[in-house]
Amino acid sequence: MRTTIGWMSTEGTTALRRVRIERRDLRDDDLAVRVDYCGVCHSDLHRIGGLLGEGALVPGHEFTGTVTAVGAAVTAFSVGDRVAVGTVVDSCGVCEMCRIGQENFCYEGPVTTYGGTDRVDGTRTQGGYSREYVVRDRFAYHLPDGLDQAAAAPLMCAGVTVWEPLRTAGIGPGSRVAVAGLGGLGHLGVKLAAELGAEVTVLSRTPGKAGDAHKLGAVDTLMIGDDQQTQRARGRFDLILDTIPAAHDLSPLLRMAALDGTLALLGYPLEQAVRILDLVQGRKKLTSSGTGGRRHTAELLDFCADHAITADVEVLPSARVQEALDRLGRGDVRYRFVLDLSDLDEPADS
Repeated sequence: MRTTIGWMSTEGTTALRRVRIERRDLRDDDLAVRVDYCGVCHSDLHRIGGLLGEGALVPGHEFTGTVTAVGAAVTAFSVGDRVAVGTVVDSCGVCEMCRIGQENFCYEGPVTTYGGTDRVDGTRTQGGYSREYVVRDRFAYHLPDGLDQAAAAPLMCAGVTVWEPLRTAGIGPGSRVAVAGLGGLGHLGVKLAAELGAEVTVLSRTPGKAGDAHKLGAVDTLMIGDDQQTQRARGRFDLILDTIPAAHDLSPLLRMAALDGTLALLGYPLEQAVRILDLVQGRKKLTSSGTGGRRHTAELLDFCADHAITADVEVLPSARVQEALDRLGRGDVRYRFVLDLSDLDEPADS
C-alpha cells in the first residue's frame, strides 16, 4: 500500500486531524496524483456534521494536481500532466447511465471521491484533503493549460453541478435564468449562464449583493424575502438554480418560474416540502443535479478554458482547514475556499 498525509474528521467537528492514510497500490488503469489544490464544498460540512450519516472521513472532492505515476495500461496520461478530479471516481461502466456519460447516476451506484466503497477491494474512499490520491484514469481529466490550478478546482464539483441543469434546460441566448444564493455554486452559475448568453438575475436573501452579482454577469438582483419584488418576477424565469445550502420555502421560487420553467435544487440534499399547486400553476418542473458525469465534466472544462472562466477563490494553506470550514459555515467567503496542500510536505511539528 502507498501512504500519504491528509486531514481527517473523526468526531463530527471541523477540528480535523493531520493523519497518515493509505492509498492503494496502482492498478493497471490507475494514476497517482499529487493533490495541489482542493476546494472546500458545503457538502463537506454536511458530511462532517453527520447530515448524510458519515463518520470518520477525509473530505474533499474537487481538486487539481499533477500525475506522479501511471499504471501499466494507462496511455492517455503521463507523469507531469496537470489533471483535475471531481466527485465520482468509479462506476460500473456498463449500465445505461454509464453508457451515456452520466456515471453520476450509475445504477450500481457511483463510487464517490470520499465516503464511497471501492468496487474492487471494498475499502472506503478518502478524499482530496490529502497530498496524494489514486484514481482510475477514466475519472481524471486533463486540466487545460489556460486554467489556473487553484481557481479551477471548484469547477469539478460546484461548476459541473450547475453546468448539468444549464445544459439540460438548453440555456442560451434569449433564456432567462435566476440563481438563488450567491455562494460557491451560485457565483459559478451566474458566470456560466451569462457566458451561455442568458439574462441572469441573482435571487438573494441578504442585501448588498447587487454589485458582486453585476460583476459576475447578472443584470438584476431580487430579494427573495421581499413579496413585492418576487410578485413582480412571477412567471419570469426559464430556469432557477437554487443553490441555497439549507432547508427553505420553495414556493416563492416556483412562482417565479415561467410556463414549463424549471426549479433545480442544488444546494440542500435532504427532504423539503413542496406545495404541489405551485407546480400545477404553469406546468413547473422540479428537478435536481447530482454533480456531473464524464461527458458534461469534460465539456465544462473545455467551455471554461475557451471562455476563461474559473471560480473566485480564497486560497489557504491546508493547515487552516478548520478556519475555512468554520467561515464557510458562516457564509464568510467570496466565493470558494481552496486548500493548498503543499504544506503537507512539511513535518507536522514545523
